[in-house]
Order: sequence, then structure tokens, then C-alpha cells
Amino acid sequence: MAQDPQQKLSRRERQIMEIVYRLGQASVADVRERLPEAPSYSAVRALVRILEEKGHLTHEAAGRRYLYKPVVAPEEARTSALQRLLSTFFSGSKAELVATLLNDPDTKPSESELKLIDSLIRRARKEDR
Repeated sequence: MAQDPQQKLSRRERQIMEIVYRLGQASVADVRERLPEAPSYSAVRALVRILEEKGHLTHEAAGRRYLYKPVVAPEEARTSALQRLLSTFFSGSKAELVATLLNDPDTKPSESELKLIDSLIRRARKEDR
């Protein structure tokens, strides 16, 4: 099993993983349809095979085609990616990460998201006591 679903992947491999995570499972044709500036079917098939060899994907037969699924659950992949982002860009500071999200006009949360964040913070404080 892969330690980190996004570690040491090329840009194209990350794009493929994002598609498979979004769909839950996907054939090579499904992936190719969604790739920007998609290479040939054979090239996508080769990349999917490489991702399987690296331990990021697994497959099962569905008639004459294979359906590929991520080896690592989406929640685990999100946690791993967030931990890497936190350590790489924010020196492990959750407060700096949140401040960046709140202060950047492109990522500012909506009012409903702010209410949810507020309730999550309150719950975390209660659980900490």
C-alpha cells in the first residue's frame, strides 16, 4: 500500500488520482475524458498501470474493461495532503493556515462556512476540556 497517495507523483499522475478520487472508480476511458489536454488512450493506460505499480491504484474487471480505485481512502489522502501542506508552507501552524484561508480573497469562506467553522471551533474547545 502507498504511504502517501500524492507523494512523488508527476503532475499528470496527480491529475489522474484526482479524477479517480472524484469518481470513486474509473476506467481508462473515464480518466481520459476528464484529463485536460489528454494524451492518447495508450498513454493514459500506461500512466494508470504505473500508478497501480506504485501502489496508488488497484483494479477489478468489469466486463471487458478494468475499473481502477484508489488504494488509500479519500479521508486518509486528505489528511496526508493537509499534513504535508501544513508542514511545508505553514511550519505546522494551523492558525497560519486558517489565517491564510480567511484573508485571501480567492478562498474567503461564505457566511454559512464561517458559521460551520465557528461551531467546529466551539466543539473542539468543549472536547478539549
